[in-house]
Amino acid sequence: MDTDTFPAIPATPPPPPPAPTQPAKKKGSFAKKAVLGLLLIATIAVFATIGYVWWTESKIERIDSAELVSLATVAPASGEPVNFLVIATDDRSSLPDDWNEDAFGEFAGRRTDVMMLAHMIPGERIQLLSLPRDLMVDIEGNGTNRLNASYVVGGPDLLVKTIQQETGIPVHHFVEIDFGGFGRVVDSLGGVTIDFPLPARDGKSGLNVEAGAQTLDGEMAVAYARSRQYEVYENGSWTGTGGGDIARTQRQQDIMVQLFNQVASPSSAFNLPTFLPTFADNITADEGLSLGLMTDLGRAALGLNSSNIDRITLPVKNHRGSDGRSYVIPTDAAAAVIAAFKAGDPYP
Repeated sequence: MDTDTFPAIPATPPPPPPAPTQPAKKKGSFAKKAVLGLLLIATIAVFATIGYVWWTESKIERIDSAELVSLATVAPASGEPVNFLVIATDDRSSLPDDWNEDAFGEFAGRRTDVMMLAHMIPGERIQLLSLPRDLMVDIEGNGTNRLNASYVVGGPDLLVKTIQQETGIPVHHFVEIDFGGFGRVVDSLGGVTIDFPLPARDGKSGLNVEAGAQTLDGEMAVAYARSRQYEVYENGSWTGTGGGDIARTQRQQDIMVQLFNQVASPSSAFNLPTFLPTFADNITADEGLSLGLMTDLGRAALGLNSSNIDRITLPVKNHRGSDGRSYVIPTDAAAAVIAAFKAGDPYP
């Protein structure tokens, strides 16, 4: 047989080349990427926060240091007590359009409606000391007059100077707000809750509330803080409670304490991004009061509650001046109150 007629047997194909091996992943590469991602997110958050703080602080109307020279020149060290003078003015020019303007009357300009010293002792307590508007004082260059006149004739600087001279209390920072601004701040927190033992009203300020815990919006909170003709409904009739300006300063302190509780409440966490810029946009303050300082104080204050807030109105009595005008003057108890405020001790 001719072997040349048989088909050739194909040669065995060579084995395929080995698949290229993947380089071994370095241990920890995923963890490094995760860390880098977190660092990137944290960096963005930091810059976003800085931007938010800067944007918020830029909303504060500032009083030039040359126009407010009476503030205490020695600032307290970090962590040391800080004294604020907080005033509310009766300026009607910024009232919201939907408020009842008939409740505010027709008055041009602005006068101090609230004067309150706040002593902030970080991590320990807050002390509030209200000063009556009719307190008899000696105003530099203007003789004897009521305390609120110092603001009218000389603005914040003369008011600060007069209070420091009369009380011996150093004032480190100054904050001012008007009726409309205060109402907007209250609204930014969803209102402020006050417990009323009885139905209450004031036909002049516009206050009108039922008994029990009532959440006041900005307009009604201002009506409560302004009330001078406060009446309660008891035994079938409306009765005036009296107390004059002293009772009124106590109501103002009620509002301040409840606002503090509202800010510190976990339920208000979602309102804070609105509250902070609203607060900044509606206050006037000295140049040294940075948002960073306010944030530090606020952070320290969040560890407190309303039981850590001591409050009092300077003890006074009625007095008829030689000019025939009615004033109030400090009683013998006033010196002990002022001493407790300066020392950061509980009020007597």
